[in-house]
Amino acid sequence: MAARFEEAATTGRRLPPVRVQGYFNCWPAFVRKEWEAFAADEKVYRPFPPSPEAIDRMLETMRWVQWLEVEQRHLVWMRAKRYGWRDITIRFACDRTTAWRRWQRAMEIVATNLNSEGVRLPSKNVGNLG
Repeated sequence: MAARFEEAATTGRRLPPVRVQGYFNCWPAFVRKEWEAFAADEKVYRPFPPSPEAIDRMLETMRWVQWLEVEQRHLVWMRAKRYGWRDITIRFACDRTTAWRRWQRAMEIVATNLNSEGVRLPSKNVGNLG
């Protein structure tokens, strides 16, 4: 399950940015010379967009989060985004062991709900994550 949460966080990062509708740029594109381009704004790196299957898995994982309380959701997503335990303990104002136990409890809640629905998770190798 932890791997699925990590994959969902990675997929969410790979989605295109949300933009406000209705605003556009009227200025023409300027052709810059080579020496002018160095001072131009740097391009923002955007990874390739996720596959539709990855988005479906992410949405399924997001439904799992609804079984958790708000604090547990934050904890699970911080772990999925690979925050260190030190950052998590600062955020939740608790010891590392306590944070780990709370994370384990959240995973247990999700597993219990998945087992009650009869959903079988795939093996640890989720597929092509890259």
